[in-house]
Amino acid sequence: MDVLDAHLPVRLPVLALVTSAGGLAALTAVLAGLPADLPAAVLVVQHQDPERRQPDALAALLDGRTPLSVRVARDGDRLEPGVVLVAPPATHMIVTSTSAIGLIETGALPPARPSADLLLATLAVTCGPRSLAVVLTGKGHDAQAGIRAMHRCGATVLAQDEATAEHFGMPGSAIATGLVQAVHPLDGLAAAIVEHLDRTVQRAGGQGTTG
Repeated sequence: MDVLDAHLPVRLPVLALVTSAGGLAALTAVLAGLPADLPAAVLVVQHQDPERRQPDALAALLDGRTPLSVRVARDGDRLEPGVVLVAPPATHMIVTSTSAIGLIETGALPPARPSADLLLATLAVTCGPRSLAVVLTGKGHDAQAGIRAMHRCGATVLAQDEATAEHFGMPGSAIATGLVQAVHPLDGLAAAIVEHLDRTVQRAGGQGTTG
């Protein structure tokens, strides 16, 4: 599938980082290793307490630990290269057919909040092979369905290895699908992401890097 397929609304590479327990340290390690001129938008989903009173707390913590610009996502945000949008607590984050962020208020019942599955499934159908998902430390199996959607749409999935994951539930469940292209230790993920995005941009001939 060509990276520049005309039917896909998202015209730039998008990196999705999904995690749960132990995620702050893992997200910090990955984001700190990414360059300020990263040619991709970055979306972050970490399971958070829905009652958290500071919805921008995670984004604020990450913003000081990476050369990228980090902020909490807002409904209708556009995807921009080098900008990290973090899903707020008690809110699912999706990518819409207009190449924008959609925020959905969660109910009292599962799925996990915010949902990695919802983000990855919508990213798959809007961004296709331009999209890259990385499954980091976390309990449970959120992201399995999203990974299947990513695979169906030609996207790429990486996962953190067991030796460096504080909790191997999410990355282990991802790997168990058989659809993860590569497994890396935490300190190798940033380099793997940059290498993959460089290849994506080269395939696009230097195009498709704006929303």
